Amino acid sequence: MRMFPKAAAVIGTALSVALPAAAQPAWQPTRPVEFVVTSGAGGGTDLFARTVQAAITRHNLVPTSIVVTNKGAGSGAEGFVYGRGAQGDPHKVIFGTNNEWLLPLVARVAWKPLDLTPVTAMAFDEFMLWVKEDAPHRTGADLVAAARERPGALRMGGSQTRDTDQTLTLLIQKATGTRFTYIPFRGGGEVGVQLAGGHIDANTNNPSESVGGWRGGQVRPVCVFRREPLPVGPRVTETQSWSDVPTCASQGIAVEEFRMPRTVFLPPTVPPAAQAYWTDVMRRVSETPEWKDYIQRTAQSAALLAPAEMREMMEREERSARELYGPEGWLVN
Repeated sequence: MRMFPKAAAVIGTALSVALPAAAQPAWQPTRPVEFVVTSGAGGGTDLFARTVQAAITRHNLVPTSIVVTNKGAGSGAEGFVYGRGAQGDPHKVIFGTNNEWLLPLVARVAWKPLDLTPVTAMAFDEFMLWVKEDAPHRTGADLVAAARERPGALRMGGSQTRDTDQTLTLLIQKATGTRFTYIPFRGGGEVGVQLAGGHIDANTNNPSESVGGWRGGQVRPVCVFRREPLPVGPRVTETQSWSDVPTCASQGIAVEEFRMPRTVFLPPTVPPAAQAYWTDVMRRVSETPEWKDYIQRTAQSAALLAPAEMREMMEREERSARELYGPEGWLVN
């Protein structure tokens, strides 16, 4: 699930935080470490965790071996329940998104939003509004105008129900006075295929989920949910790069920013020294060439939140999500 825009009073700007490296750690692993991935193999969270693992291994940042296990059932609930059950064990490191604190609001799960111990948020996934390459909608404003003329006729595809894509669709509707018919699929890759095939009219995929379709001339982004365009970088197609995609706000869609954090947690009640250790490890990972390449390839925005900043973000998003989900009848508690 992804971060909400400032327009909905939910988001704060992520600032990189320089965390001092400890010369002599007060705690470090004494046995193999398990990286628990709250998604299936090949998903965005899986790629995130395996990039971190590769950087740690190559640069010898941790003194023990690391194994990655995928526990993605139930939109990641399987992994978070597993992490919750490993109370006090700092050899279990959980990789997720903001579904850790938002999923408990819309589904009956065996953990509370603030149960796990925050380590850091290392990056933010950007999201874009996409249409089929030959669609008549050349801009976000065009798509909104068409949706306003025919309420409910345009189909917006997304990953799962009451997850982040449907949340963003809800925010677009509220900001523009329109109504789309939301159609859930099993993941962003499938959503991209459905759009390329003309089975839906639009989606809100992140760049990495639809970059292949853009390069192949099947789909195109009309705007990005960001306060300013993405930084200048290499071309994605023969003529355009991500920085050429305008902001959605500039096209009349008053959703200033919508991003998903890539988050790292430990189980509840781990020693503070272990939390500090893993926060520092992730800081050192963020300085490696492997991590910088990952950020560029996936068109994400790098970040490094301290645990206290991450908890503040979690609390702020939970409050605002309750305000947004309540009127829709999504809340389960």
